[in-house]
Amino acid sequence: MSEEIVNEIKLPNESELILSSSPHLHVKQDIRKIMLTVLIALLPTTVAGIYFFGFDALKVIFYCVAFCVLLEMLWFKMAGKPMSTVKDGSAALTGLLLALNLSSAMPWWVCLIGALLAIWLGKQVFGGLGHNPFNPALVARVGLLIGLPGYMTTWVPTKLMTQTPVTEYSKQFFSPTGLTDLAAGNLDAITCATPLGVLGTTEKILDTTVQATFLDVSSLDACWQYFIGNVGGCIGEVSALALLIGGVILVATKLIKWQVPVAYIGSVAIFTYIISSIWPGVTPMPLFHILTGGLLIGAIFMATDMVTSPMTTTGAVIFGVGCGIITCLIRIWGNYPEGVSFSILFMNALVPLIDRFARTKPFGFKKLIAKGADA
Repeated sequence: MSEEIVNEIKLPNESELILSSSPHLHVKQDIRKIMLTVLIALLPTTVAGIYFFGFDALKVIFYCVAFCVLLEMLWFKMAGKPMSTVKDGSAALTGLLLALNLSSAMPWWVCLIGALLAIWLGKQVFGGLGHNPFNPALVARVGLLIGLPGYMTTWVPTKLMTQTPVTEYSKQFFSPTGLTDLAAGNLDAITCATPLGVLGTTEKILDTTVQATFLDVSSLDACWQYFIGNVGGCIGEVSALALLIGGVILVATKLIKWQVPVAYIGSVAIFTYIISSIWPGVTPMPLFHILTGGLLIGAIFMATDMVTSPMTTTGAVIFGVGCGIITCLIRIWGNYPEGVSFSILFMNALVPLIDRFARTKPFGFKKLIAKGADA
């Protein structure tokens, strides 16, 4: 090519070029907008938790969010990183998710330990946002569950459950002495069991002729109470209605792969339907499992984390099914009444293998035909 032609070619200014490795950002939303949208999607669940558990829930949410933001700022200060990174909202989102996975009776120092585990151990030690292999909020929840099981398994009833006279639905979650003291007004505070706690302490009968033994906790009235949020448990897992509203927002804004929650919830429904059909004395029907515990908040907000979930559609389905099966195994036969956190963390560890197995063909890929294959 002649020098004259080369001079006529207009090349871009090198100082204006931005070089980066794939994957390339091709959407209009930046990290801050994504985090803000997820926070908005969590707003119905947050409001429901505060409504049912009162001011104590608001305090736990404040502690967790504040501690997560402050600990991330402290990490950046020690690491010499710019503080502007805190403004992306990821620390606040981690704090809110952590709070929604805790009881409203949690003291402030447990919230501090949880924030430390989430921000430093679950996130920054791996390099910060985008590099963490596990969901930070779940790392904190499991760490607290193992280290402080007493605090993590103390559940507070909703304000509707303690109204006198106590309804037949609420009675099954309180001890007889607790009900007596509650009716007499002699208690400053009261704890209760959760539906999964009742399930875990009920004897399992491996007999196909035995009728269902979980009619009280899995009745239509009980399932309706679980749906609206009138049930003891973590702040953010009680109202299935609020969680579904948040899920619709995330799907509508295309921030999550809908295949993950659908595969997760669907596999739990199928697995528990098969087991409850064969052995009615082992576990209730699927609706109970879908509406109780942390299944919905885990499937919608935790398993769909962009950083820790598979990139392909096929991988998302495999990931969701794996989470569902492990959750069922722990709930039905494990030592813990709940298995959502453990199942998601376990599948987070397998995401690189899932992505490698479910990887798509590159654009324009053509399989080479060996010589002599047509002969």
